[in-house]
Amino acid sequence: MTDFPVPRDYRTQGRHGMFPELTHDECERFNYLAAVNLHLARVVAPSVREAYRARGEPAFRAGHGRAPANRHEAQAVLAEDPQFQTWTALRRANMEQRQQAGRWVALRQADELAARASAFTNGDARLVLDPALAVPDYLTEAHHHCMPGSFFEEGFAGDVTNGANYDAGFFVTIGGADDPWLTANGEGLVKTLAAYDPDFAPRTVLDLGATIGHATIAVARAYPQAQVTAVDLGAPVLRYGLARALSMQVNTIRFVQADATNLAHIADESVDLVYSIILLHETSEEAMRQVLRESHRVLRPGGIAVHVDICRHSDAVAPLDQALRDWDGPYNNEPFWTRFRDIDLAAEMVEAGFDAQEIFHAAPMHNSRIMKVEDIRIGRGPIPPDASATPAKHLIGARKQARAA
Repeated sequence: MTDFPVPRDYRTQGRHGMFPELTHDECERFNYLAAVNLHLARVVAPSVREAYRARGEPAFRAGHGRAPANRHEAQAVLAEDPQFQTWTALRRANMEQRQQAGRWVALRQADELAARASAFTNGDARLVLDPALAVPDYLTEAHHHCMPGSFFEEGFAGDVTNGANYDAGFFVTIGGADDPWLTANGEGLVKTLAAYDPDFAPRTVLDLGATIGHATIAVARAYPQAQVTAVDLGAPVLRYGLARALSMQVNTIRFVQADATNLAHIADESVDLVYSIILLHETSEEAMRQVLRESHRVLRPGGIAVHVDICRHSDAVAPLDQALRDWDGPYNNEPFWTRFRDIDLAAEMVEAGFDAQEIFHAAPMHNSRIMKVEDIRIGRGPIPPDASATPAKHLIGARKQARAA
């Protein structure tokens, strides 16, 4: 009998001044959904691989005289297999149930949460919203990871429902992992930068695609001397994010509604650190390139740009594993996910204006609280293909050189 993996209890989540009130049953629903997510990843997913090797690949060999040569052929084999179909149906249902569970919690107290956010942020210059901002088609046509309304839709003036949903339910998405305050990605980023340059002390920081500021909080705390700007397209997550930060006594973050492809409100060469965490794969190919160009434009000479995202495919990963890693593309409303895994971000950063000699990476990017800075390994140049064997987030960065006289 296989042990059922159990996440930490939902009640261990950090509680701040904006966190929704939850009933006993709502907490247990999140515990159940996180446990199912873990079970699907650790117990059911290996059975999908076993089924592929036991019947899918042999059947393909019988018809083609060879094994599947790439992830596309492997995906076609998987799509016909009942074990994969079952796993897919359960994963998709888990994500939809997670989103609905968080949404029920937020909608039940939507007016009270909006009033609470307003009490924190009303008239505060650190909240800059743009009602005329157009949301790109790649977001409106497919609400990413099955989140109703994504990060940008609002039902009434001052709405923070989607910010509260995201904050309350993210526990399920990560299977109960991460620290109670969900700051591990930000802490990992700070540690990686310290490993790259121990003396780096930015005075101006730009977080692209910050949502409610989980990572931004950690970065702001690590660089207390810095003015931090958190950029996102969604007004609900920005309202919630500033109120959340202020309730946690973090006062150095501005939450600005803007498109990361067009940072016209930020002057050329005015930022010391610009970063994104799990943003680029939720854009489009052209949008991603424009984000990189804008990252280069706003950086001061000597400033650093870093982007953290899902790892790239390479021949170091078998077609079956590549196919399974691509699951989120067709089944979890992530339209750019699969294409993004083919893209060489180092080459794209060079195309955006960064010098090839300044490219560095951390692959994987460790985000554990117990990871010591001295244990982080910084590589120079593009991420090597064999790094993709580790199915984790990768960091790619570059320091901007001064312009030649």
